[in-house]
Amino acid sequence: MTFWRPDPTTLRRPAYLSLAEQIARAIADGKLESGARLQTHRQMADDLHLSVQTVSRAYEELIRRNLISGETGRGTFVRSLRREPDPPYLPERLGEVIDLSILKPICEPMHLDRMKKALGWLAENLPASSALSFRPNVVFPRHRAVAVEWLRTCGLDVPASNISLTNGATAAMSVALMSAAPPGSKIATEGIGHHTLTPLASYLGLTLEGLAIDDQGIIPEALDACCRESGIRAVFVQPSVINPTATLMGIERRAAIVEVARRHDIAIIESDILGPLVENRPPPIATLAPERTLYFTSFTKIVVPGLRIGYLVAPDRYVAAVANRHLVSNWMATPIVAEIATRWVSDGTALELVNWQREALRTRHATASEVLSGIPFLSHPQSLHIWLPLTGERTEEAFVAHARLQGVAIATGASFRISNHPWHPAVRISLGSTTEAELRSGLGVVANLLRGDLEHLLLAI
Repeated sequence: MTFWRPDPTTLRRPAYLSLAEQIARAIADGKLESGARLQTHRQMADDLHLSVQTVSRAYEELIRRNLISGETGRGTFVRSLRREPDPPYLPERLGEVIDLSILKPICEPMHLDRMKKALGWLAENLPASSALSFRPNVVFPRHRAVAVEWLRTCGLDVPASNISLTNGATAAMSVALMSAAPPGSKIATEGIGHHTLTPLASYLGLTLEGLAIDDQGIIPEALDACCRESGIRAVFVQPSVINPTATLMGIERRAAIVEVARRHDIAIIESDILGPLVENRPPPIATLAPERTLYFTSFTKIVVPGLRIGYLVAPDRYVAAVANRHLVSNWMATPIVAEIATRWVSDGTALELVNWQREALRTRHATASEVLSGIPFLSHPQSLHIWLPLTGERTEEAFVAHARLQGVAIATGASFRISNHPWHPAVRISLGSTTEAELRSGLGVVANLLRGDLEHLLLAI
């Protein structure tokens, strides 16, 4: 048994959630170590003058967070902190939950209809090579030529020989990291960044250095200092709105990042998965430093989720490395999906759906501004989400849990935290993951929770 006990004088309503937060903090601070046995529900209820039901709900919340586990006949124990990271989104949609946790584009029945028609066309026109060939160089020359056209809409003009087709952005990111940095290397990136980058870097034997950011992304001086002190091999950036804080990096900042990268001779890995969705944006970093930038974009977030194809552009010196690493990790992109992407780029469907998405997002952002009126948050007109800093003393976990109790799922900001810099609690809220009506309702729940916190603060003054 551990000697740590919750402090009943600091419990707030709802008591079960306040108790769960105390225990969670004790685990994070090391006051409750892995394997420690907690009191029984009855013992803790008696000690804290709570009902057994309240303690049971607190334990259930901690089990949901994977912080403790119950063993029949033995008791309840603190889980080992060495576990796979949880995704910021719900792994599956449960019951009547309004899911604003997962980042996805707005989808209507029209998108499914377009995909069905594309598959019907493909059934009649599938090339033999896409069904029967094992050789990427037999399947993809035609697709690379069309990729050149799409990349021009993203602001890049590159030869087909420097393009690899991948199964979406995640595969492109993995191949780019493997190509630019051998195991044991250090990668610099935004202090609030891509949620899959942390586990991916760990799996690849890489170390991440989260850098200070401002309203334009990575601060060049922070990157320079990190390169001088830490032996950085590459910098991973998301300069065009897809980052958690929905930041759009300006052209001068992009040039400053390139200048630092050249000074220290490091690679740049640029994630631009919103591509042409973002209007009036500066040119990609890859146009400023084509000799050292591995650039990738994809269709899943801007056209339709099922179109899981990405384009990875590599400088000449990385082309062979990219080809070999893609071969051993994926062999090649799925030819049947590549056929649909190529057709849609060629006949204008892809760009039509991007333009549709942009207009649909205007409505969603207007809804967010209306429902959250007076509540500060970060966004961009073409972002698929908003970043909402929290007020008051409530933690991210408590706020997310309270929203979930009211039927709304949102993502904790800490899921995207990569640095140890001072942290302001926040949540990420997806605007495209559900219907317009559900979005309005879910944002209403969030607004009420935040305004309730504000009223408590005003009463305390």
